[in-house]
Amino acid sequence: MVELVARWIEEHAHPLTTFDPDAPLTDLRPLTRPLADKVRHADVVAFGASHRLTHELSALSHRLVRLLVEELGFRSIALEGDDASRVGLDEYISTGTGDARAQLLEARPFWQTEEILNAVRWMRDFNRRHPDDPVRFAGTFDSGAGRDDLAGIERGLAEDTIRWHEHTGDRIAYWGGLAHTVIGLPRTVSPSSPPLTHRNAGGYLREHFGDGYVSIGLTFDHGTVPYPVPSPPEEFAEATLARTGLDAAYLLDLHSDASDASDVSDASDVSEAVRAWLETPTKTRLIGPQYDPEDDAAYHLSGGSPADWFDAIVHIREVTPARLLTRN
Repeated sequence: MVELVARWIEEHAHPLTTFDPDAPLTDLRPLTRPLADKVRHADVVAFGASHRLTHELSALSHRLVRLLVEELGFRSIALEGDDASRVGLDEYISTGTGDARAQLLEARPFWQTEEILNAVRWMRDFNRRHPDDPVRFAGTFDSGAGRDDLAGIERGLAEDTIRWHEHTGDRIAYWGGLAHTVIGLPRTVSPSSPPLTHRNAGGYLREHFGDGYVSIGLTFDHGTVPYPVPSPPEEFAEATLARTGLDAAYLLDLHSDASDASDVSDASDVSEAVRAWLETPTKTRLIGPQYDPEDDAAYHLSGGSPADWFDAIVHIREVTPARLLTRN
């Protein structure tokens, strides 16, 4: 079964050719073809990374933001994790006032990277070139105030996004963590004692926006972050994603036709295997601030299937650490 699914992935995936955030977007444009109707008409497109401090996942998130803003008219960016106005980034991207590096060094740790700094500087440059049609950070409305439990925080993230859309009418590119962006109705986060099961922000957003909420998962097989992360166990979705002969990274639409196989002699077998993989509950890697490489299998998301969680996946074979900011 796994080999049949891997072959289907090879036939349907679109290779990504660069992690350079400033490179042309040619390799990402297939995102607007297989998912054309959803993405072009979406109110919110979210891309959640299985780990926030990798160079490759962050660089591809930046490129996805560029695609949505430059080619599809999105004008608000929800950069999950802190309040852009609190650290002065709203003013910086609007007027150029301030030092973006110094401002990010006052933000949450996973904003303190060269990759995030590059994205913020790109936003400033875009606004300098488009003063009458600027991009902005999605604001918050204190939806999470007083909520120190994770279920309440998830609801708050969704409510902030919904209220910003209602307040501005902007289409929103949501850059966050995979635990928050998957369509979890509910989902379970491990390790924790006991495991935490509840609806997450992506679940609330799909409930509110319907197909106007698009979920893209950013996953990887192995690498260094900076501690070593091995390839995941066979029962993880990433194990199948890695069984292909594809190179460094690829984009896969999970809702393309599973019956579309090149070898008609076993098309029904391929279709059955693919549907089973897409629809069977599984695990996907999830690495937060705390991680033990010796117990890698414990760090995962469960409670749904690939097709439940995502509209598309960007999968990367090997990751390297994000580049932490230093003071000049």
